[in-house]
Amino acid sequence: MCTIIPVERVERGTQELDTGQIINIVLWLIIIVWAGYEGYSYFKRKNASIELTEEEFKKDMRKVQLIDVREKKDFDAGHILGARNVPYSTFKTRSVEIRTDQPVYLYDHNKALSLRAALRLRKQGHTNIHHLKGGYRDWTGKTKTSY
Repeated sequence: MCTIIPVERVERGTQELDTGQIINIVLWLIIIVWAGYEGYSYFKRKNASIELTEEEFKKDMRKVQLIDVREKKDFDAGHILGARNVPYSTFKTRSVEIRTDQPVYLYDHNKALSLRAALRLRKQGHTNIHHLKGGYRDWTGKTKTSY
């Protein structure tokens, strides 16, 4: 006859993760990756153009391509005198209208869209790109309304 001897299970000090802990780990990884991507994107956009104060912006704005990237209704409500409207929503197709051999001055309401537009222009070969610090929101110079 054969006798069966029970074998005891030996635990090696490892802990099993429950489903809640796995979900927490995955969520934290997603947050860390997302934050890293946003940080990378922000610095990439910020380095695509040079930020100018209002005084610096006014100094040469007659000699450059002055582009307002806000939507048409915002542009019509008021814009910097001499600016041309190329809304960011149509920027992908209309950015070919912007010459690469002349400096480009961009602005929007604050500066988020102008930084994105600057990055797109940089990828298209533009090298002399500037954006207005504070955007149109802080502009005190001459403006024009289209109404």
